[in-house]
Amino acid sequence: MTAGKFYGDAEADKGLQTSQDARFYAISSKFDKFSNKGKDLVIQYTVKHEQNIDCGGGYLKVFPSSIDQKHMNGDSEYNIMFGPDICGSSTKRVHVIFTYKGKNHLIKKNIPCESDVYTHLYTLILHPDNTYEVQIDQKEVAKGNLAEDWDMLEAKEIKDPKASKPADWVDAKEIADPEDKKPEGYDDIPAQIADKDATKPDDWDDDLDGEWEAPQIPNPEYKGEWRAKQIPNPAYKGEWVHPMVPNPAYVEDNQLYLYEDSAAVGFELWQVKAGTIFDNIIITDSVEEAKSFADKTFDKTTKGEKSMKEEQDKKEREEEEAKRKAEEAKKESEKPADDEEEKEDKDEL
Repeated sequence: MTAGKFYGDAEADKGLQTSQDARFYAISSKFDKFSNKGKDLVIQYTVKHEQNIDCGGGYLKVFPSSIDQKHMNGDSEYNIMFGPDICGSSTKRVHVIFTYKGKNHLIKKNIPCESDVYTHLYTLILHPDNTYEVQIDQKEVAKGNLAEDWDMLEAKEIKDPKASKPADWVDAKEIADPEDKKPEGYDDIPAQIADKDATKPDDWDDDLDGEWEAPQIPNPEYKGEWRAKQIPNPAYKGEWVHPMVPNPAYVEDNQLYLYEDSAAVGFELWQVKAGTIFDNIIITDSVEEAKSFADKTFDKTTKGEKSMKEEQDKKEREEEEAKRKAEEAKKESEKPADDEEEKEDKDEL
């Protein structure tokens, strides 16, 4: 439990920090079991990658009451996984994963996450009308419909399995012009020719080196393999579109948002570079309560920690500059002694 190296308030900003590099973490806390039926569900917490993370998870999970906390691991069933994940320059995204009928479904959108060293607030709002919203630092970064942005349901339509492109369907937009003829002597032009500007080296010996031949260079007259020019295809019918039919496997579900059993929250993640601080976790059915909680905690934290970090950076720069100047002064002070020794050596010579 620590507020880290820079903070707004040394006590209020204390959070749970990962402490060892290259390891898995698993910790959870249970609460009274609840259902979000007919209600909003808000999951919100802060993440601070003060170690300038290069690879590691920063997401949390909401679990059902069946969770075995003592043996919790990556295979433990969860309801929702939400939060940032960073690994190198290619992966910097916010995961939003819902478990539906025993299978985990990742959002199809790419939501960039924050990757600096400061505290950031992540908020997921799930509405009972099957819509959602993701916020970072109380600003909307994604919203939409659960059925559209996740593949939880089968597709409403599928390609007609009985239909196929007709054998005589013409989908080539252009064809070779039948009236275009290859120019006479076109194939007689070589791809390379002898360099007329080359001369036999003075040390070339015909008896030892053989008969000298000028090196070959690309022929500027060569135009490549001849191809007839293309013209619009008069038989072109357009791109064939596979007809769609209703998917018999599709079943509408107006309760994609619903989790009848939520009873624990925790972190189950891997970090190559440890040091992340998690804090201010709140799970509620009130968007207003989550916002009020953020106003009381997040704003104070960010303003204070940024000022403290900037002051630390300034002090570090000043110390480095002072060290650099001291080293230069030391070198300068040693120069006269060196010059005097050289002069004495020359006088002796």
